[in-house]
Amino acid sequence: MQQNSSFSILHSPFSNIIFGPIYSRRFGKSLGVDVSPSKKQCNFDCLYCELAKAKTISSQEEVIPVDSIISAIQDALKEHNDIDVLTITANGEPTLYPYLDELIDRINEFKGSIKTLILSNASTINDKSIQKTLCKFDEVKLSLDCATAKCLRRLDRGHKSIDIEDIKRGMLEFGKIYDKELIVEILLVEGINDDEENILKLNEFLLKLKPHRIDIGTIDRPPAYDVKPLSYEKMYEISLKFDASLPIYIVSRHKQKARASNYSQDEIVSTLAKRPLSMDDIDALFDSDSKKLFECMLKDGKIDKIHTNGVVFYKNALKTLDK
Repeated sequence: MQQNSSFSILHSPFSNIIFGPIYSRRFGKSLGVDVSPSKKQCNFDCLYCELAKAKTISSQEEVIPVDSIISAIQDALKEHNDIDVLTITANGEPTLYPYLDELIDRINEFKGSIKTLILSNASTINDKSIQKTLCKFDEVKLSLDCATAKCLRRLDRGHKSIDIEDIKRGMLEFGKIYDKELIVEILLVEGINDDEENILKLNEFLLKLKPHRIDIGTIDRPPAYDVKPLSYEKMYEISLKFDASLPIYIVSRHKQKARASNYSQDEIVSTLAKRPLSMDDIDALFDSDSKKLFECMLKDGKIDKIHTNGVVFYKNALKTLDK
């Protein structure tokens, strides 16, 4: 392993490299791997980040040796032998880790049936070497909160080297060469990126990208800056502005606070025609009578059940959900 004089190698043991396991309906039982456990190292300073505000960087300043990370993973897997996925993340952006390619190669040597997932802000996706490395993961989740430069500057507050058009171009290039599970995450912040212009431009781009799943969420942890989350109802309203062919999953810890309504059969058909719904959506939107009617329609073949990367969607049987 070559050392780069632009950063320092940290040789002390880090027990906080591993976190979890965490159970996720979308990903199963996940073991987190933090490639920047010492401090926040990121090329974004997002308004909604739960980590303390910090100067943006273009490369990691403190680097954990690959051997230390591999040792921590193997020790954790001895204790937790029922893991579904290893999730590579960071206090910051994991693709800034300079030995990511070597790390995933070594993980792939021993992981067996365990899937690998990386959570990236997509800031480096225009880099061909990063694209090549990410192709070695079983699942890739890329963030895309903004579709315009103005929104990116205001919300994600990226390093001066980052350009939204480079990100979008890189995502499209990556989507053409990546043949596994590509997920896009959009985190919505009230009054920042929930406007009509940004949503319509995101929709236009995502129709070109055609990811396996699109997760729409909002702030659910105390943010570093004074910004506010959207309600589930508002996120659902925004989700209807996206094309019905896009597999959108609303991620919210507050769905139970949504006001359930009574739906007729025609209203259920109309709702599913506008956007496929997950069971979480149905639990939030439908009252008990509507859920019984929904189950009957599903049994009668009037509703289709579609599995999309760990999430089951339900939609009008007359339409299909394409990748």
